[in-house]
Amino acid sequence: MTAKRPLQGYQSDADAQSPEQLITEHIDLVRRIAHHLMARLPASVQVDDLIQSGMIGLIEAARQFQGGQGATFATYAGIRIRGAMIDELRRSDWAPRSVHRNSRRIAEAIQTIEAREGRGARDREIAAELDVSLNDFHAMLQDNAGVHLLGLDELFGQDRDPDRLLPADGSTPVEALERDDFREALAKALESLPEKERLVLALYYNEELNLREIGAVMGITESRVCQIRSQSVHRLRARLQEWIGSGTET
Repeated sequence: MTAKRPLQGYQSDADAQSPEQLITEHIDLVRRIAHHLMARLPASVQVDDLIQSGMIGLIEAARQFQGGQGATFATYAGIRIRGAMIDELRRSDWAPRSVHRNSRRIAEAIQTIEAREGRGARDREIAAELDVSLNDFHAMLQDNAGVHLLGLDELFGQDRDPDRLLPADGSTPVEALERDDFREALAKALESLPEKERLVLALYYNEELNLREIGAVMGITESRVCQIRSQSVHRLRARLQEWIGSGTET
C-alpha cells in the first residue's frame, strides 16, 4: 500500500513550478470561468474576448503567486482571471448612460427612505420616491439587472472591487485595517437584507443557480427573481455608500 504524502508536499510541488508550467496547467480554468460567466451576460458579449482577457489574468497570477500563504494557485488564479474578465467588461460597457443614471437614482431613493423610516424600503415606496409607477420601477430593475456584473464586485466599481481585496505585498497596516472594516460592513449589510433578497443572492452566488432555477426553487417567475436580485444589489449599494462613493456617471 502506498503511503500518503503529507499535504505540505503537494504545496511544495506547486511552489516549485515555473510560471510557464502554472499557465499551461490552468488554461482550462480560464475557459471554464469564461463559459460560466457567459451564462449571465448578454448575447453581445463574445466568449473569446473573455478568454483573451482571462489569459492575461492567468499570466499575471502565475508571475505574482507566492505559495505558503494558505491559498492554492487555482484559487488565487481563479480570482485574478475572473477579475481580468470583469475589468474588460467594464471597459467595453454596453449599458446606456441612462441605465447607470437610474441605478444611482434607485440606490439614492432606497437610502433616503431607509434613513427616514428606519427600516427596509419597500417596492412601492421606492417607486413613489422616484416618481414612477410600480411597473416602471420594476422595468428599471430589469434593465439594471442586465448590466450588472457577476458577483458582489458589481456593487463597487473599479475602485472597490472585492476580488482585489486580497493580501498584497507591501500593504500597510492602515490598508489592511480598511479591508477588514470593509468586509465587516459588507457582511452586516448582507445580513440586514430582507429574507427573500438574501435567499436569491445565496442561491445565485453561493449555489450558482441561474435565474430560472432560482424561480423554480422559490415558486416565482424568472423575471421576478431578476428584479429581486437587482433590488438587493441597489439596497447594498445604498447601505455601503460611504465605502463606494456616488460615482461619476451622469
